Amino acid sequence: MVRTYFLLVWTWTRAAAAYPASFALMSVLGFVIAAIDVAVILVVFANTTTLAGFSRDEVLFLYGAASLAFTSCDTFVSNLDRVSAHIKAGTLDTFLIRPVGAWIQLATDRFQITRIGRILQSALVLGYAVTALGLDRERVWMIPVMVLTGIVIFGALWTLAGAAQFVLTDAPEVVNAFTYGSYQLTQYPLGIYARDVVRGVTYVLPLAFVNWQPGLYVLGRDDPFGTPEYTRFAGPAAALVLALVAALAWRQGVRHYRSTGS
Repeated sequence: MVRTYFLLVWTWTRAAAAYPASFALMSVLGFVIAAIDVAVILVVFANTTTLAGFSRDEVLFLYGAASLAFTSCDTFVSNLDRVSAHIKAGTLDTFLIRPVGAWIQLATDRFQITRIGRILQSALVLGYAVTALGLDRERVWMIPVMVLTGIVIFGALWTLAGAAQFVLTDAPEVVNAFTYGSYQLTQYPLGIYARDVVRGVTYVLPLAFVNWQPGLYVLGRDDPFGTPEYTRFAGPAAALVLALVAALAWRQGVRHYRSTGS
C-alpha cells in the first residue's frame, strides 16, 4: 500500500515537473502565503509582550509544530476532500473497481507537490523557535512525537470529513470545519480560549494533543486549566483512537455507497 501510494504521488509529481516555471512559482507562492500566519503573530507581539502568558518565541514554537503537522497532511492527504465531487460526477466508481484502496487513490488524486513550500516554511519556523528558546535537552525528544501525533490527528480529521461526504454528498464546508478550522484553532496557545472550549478539544476532539499538551511539557510550563500531568504524554494514544474511529467511518461510508444510480 505504501509503495502504491508513493508511485501515485510520483506520477503526479512528474506531471507537475513538466512545467518547471509554474512548479517553482507555485512552490514560492505557497511559502509566501503560509508566512502570512507568522506575520499575524509578529503583528500581535508588536503590540504586546505575552499572549495568554506565552512569549513570542513560545507561540512560534506552538505554531510551528501545529503548522508542520497540518501542512504535511494538507500536502499528502487533503485531496480526500474531493470525495463529494467524485460522488456527484459518478467517477468514484472507477476508484472502487481498481485493485488499490479508494483512500489511497483519493488521497493522491491530483497530488500537488508545490505545497511543499508550506511544509518548508513551517519547518523553518519550528527550527527557529527551538533554537531561540534554548529548550531543555531532556525534553526535546517530545518534538518529533508531537509532530507525528499531529499528522495522525489531522489525517484522521480529513478522513472523517471525507467519510461524512458519503452521507452529505455536497458539503465542502464540513471539510473546512474539520480540517482548516481545527488548524486555525491550534495556531495559538489554547489559554486564549474559554475553559469549555479547551475541554472539548481535549476530551472530545483531541486537538489539544497536536501541540498544546506536549508543547507544555517541552516548554516546562504548567497547564493553566489544571489538566492532569499524564495528559502531556497521552497524544499518541488519543491520535490512535481518533485514527481508528476515522478508519471505521471511512469503511462504513464506502460500504454504503450506492453509486449515482445512472
